[in-house]
Amino acid sequence: MNPASTEVPADTDIAIVGAGPVGLALACLLLRKSPWRLTLIDAATPARASRDPRAIALSYGSRQLLEQIGAWPRAVTPIEHIHVSQRARFGHVKLHSHDYDVPALGYVVRYGELCEALERALAQAIQACPAADGERLARVYETRIDHLEQSGPETAGLVRLSGHAHDRQPAALSARLAVQAEGGLFHQQTTRAERGVQARKYRRDYGQTAIVAHVACSRPQPGWAWERFTEEGPLALLPHEEHGTPGYALVWCCQPDQAARRLALPEGEFLAELEQAFGPRMGRFTGIGKRHAFPLGLNAAPVTVHGRVVAVGNAAQTLHPVAGQGLNLGLRDAFALALALRADCGPQALQAFAAQQKLDRAVTIGVTDLLPRVFGVSYPLAAHARGASLAALACLGPLKDTLARQMMYGMRR
Repeated sequence: MNPASTEVPADTDIAIVGAGPVGLALACLLLRKSPWRLTLIDAATPARASRDPRAIALSYGSRQLLEQIGAWPRAVTPIEHIHVSQRARFGHVKLHSHDYDVPALGYVVRYGELCEALERALAQAIQACPAADGERLARVYETRIDHLEQSGPETAGLVRLSGHAHDRQPAALSARLAVQAEGGLFHQQTTRAERGVQARKYRRDYGQTAIVAHVACSRPQPGWAWERFTEEGPLALLPHEEHGTPGYALVWCCQPDQAARRLALPEGEFLAELEQAFGPRMGRFTGIGKRHAFPLGLNAAPVTVHGRVVAVGNAAQTLHPVAGQGLNLGLRDAFALALALRADCGPQALQAFAAQQKLDRAVTIGVTDLLPRVFGVSYPLAAHARGASLAALACLGPLKDTLARQMMYGMRR
């Protein structure tokens, strides 16, 4: 294997575009469970990914999947309890890991740490390949694919991928199948009619911006995660250590103008506003790391398969961060796709994958779309109705258990 190549092979069985967690997991699985030759293409490098400081949430179900390929990160912070409530309103729900016989409902990990774990697992999968199989994985770094073509006599039975390397040199290869595992490119492959359906049913601007940062407080509660719905939007605090310092990963959803204003505030003023929005449950907020912001929207392809091209992870759907389901759904995509491709490297296998993931995808998208919209209605009567719903949910064990299991496992079979 060439571990640091920017040279693109002429052809391959499966081209995977995007070497984030979903693309890396898929490559690991295909090396272990299928005979296909793979080309893994990414616009960045593993070194750059490993430095990414973002905190991400992994469900307990994702832990089970990652452990299957030896890719569970070394440094994670467990979420043993989740508290869901409205700011200054009655009604709340508590979820506890011991109620479901699991060590944790989920975990918080640095994005770069997860990528490093997957790179180690990929290296082990390469070493485990029989010598008779030859070199089954080609890695291509600092190369961006910006066009896929699968029509015309010259591409019969193949997908033609083209783009450019970081030095602007053109890059092109052919594959029997192409997997789009990073956002953006797949949506360019839809027809005009499909884009119309997608715009009507699968795109939504929530009118919110998420502020993300690492914060410290005077009375932390280890193992507890908080999802607090405010009048501006969800405010989540997930337990997470940064450089050995206990604290919380903050995701604060608010209106774009308020987000811009808060990003510019001095640290003390920002923490005071955060304390006002969250409440006194964990004492005073005492420190904050670098603040970032990104707009929130739903962008989900109506279908994830077009001929010999399939989208997984963020290429198939980008979700609202409420409940932290985006990456977890993406990992389930990768495992389901690898299962479908064990013995078949054709369009029928992709259709089987799409059929298997249809329910999981629909339910996860529906839940993460519904929650911010329902809790975003500002009428006082609506707030009382939401409080009553939370109180009822806390009392209805089977319904609460269904929600917890969906958050942990999705609709995985």
